[in-house]
Amino acid sequence: MIAIVDYGVGNLYSLRSSLKYIGVDHSVVNTAEDLRRADRIILPGVGAFEDAARKLAESGMKEALLEEAASGKPLLGICLGMQMLFDVSYEYGEHKGLGLIPGKVCPLNADIPSDLKVPHIGWNRLNILKQDKLFDGFKDGSHVYYVHSFYAKDCLEHTLATSEYGTAVTGAVRRGNVCGMQFHPEKSGSAGLALLTAFSKL
Repeated sequence: MIAIVDYGVGNLYSLRSSLKYIGVDHSVVNTAEDLRRADRIILPGVGAFEDAARKLAESGMKEALLEEAASGKPLLGICLGMQMLFDVSYEYGEHKGLGLIPGKVCPLNADIPSDLKVPHIGWNRLNILKQDKLFDGFKDGSHVYYVHSFYAKDCLEHTLATSEYGTAVTGAVRRGNVCGMQFHPEKSGSAGLALLTAFSKL
């Protein structure tokens, strides 16, 4: 069973619908015990990093999440959930992340031409840099759906795929059992469903 972490920072309907469509057993959870019972964990998120980090800590699930990741249980962070996997975020200040993947989260507008809009919203080609089981069933170069104003940097060692948006935007990462997708697989059509299916088999 996949546990979807509900800590009050995201609409989980699309993610639940996608997992239901591909026939993957899942549950929305909000307690540490539920996380421990799950086989895999998805950490979603939209909004501000500082607020999300605070709410995750207040939910009582942060330590359990770290413990389960340390035990080897597959964990997938999506969008803001992926950003929270890193060491630090510089989103309107400096905020400590979960420290599960080395790297930092920085403003996208500082690294792209001024004529490109931020937030980066819409479909973009995902280019695979390193083959991984996470891409089983996924065709290299397929398009995925992004909505973000910040992105992960200094994490090339663990970067699996990027998208071009004035710079190489970190699209997917993995360090052992911990994975992240900056885009929304649940809003990325058949390509995204393939990625969620692959994660469900890790």
